[in-house]
Amino acid sequence: MENETQVEGASGKEVLVVASKIKKYIKEKSTLNTSGAVMDALSEKVRVMCDRAIESAKQDSRKTVMDRDFSDIAG
Repeated sequence: MENETQVEGASGKEVLVVASKIKKYIKEKSTLNTSGAVMDALSEKVRVMCDRAIESAKQDSRKTVMDRDFSDIAG
């Protein structure tokens, strides 16, 4: 995907969540502002969840991660 820009957070790792969407959701839900550090924290949780889902797919001898691989994961 050539046109995608990788955004790095303070941790130096790629941010995996859309900051504007997260900030909008939090603002609309609570009227609170969102710290930039939230994107790093959420991205790390997403990485952990994805890693667990990948392992679940591998254990089932699949080459595709599916929604069910996330069902038992508590981020």
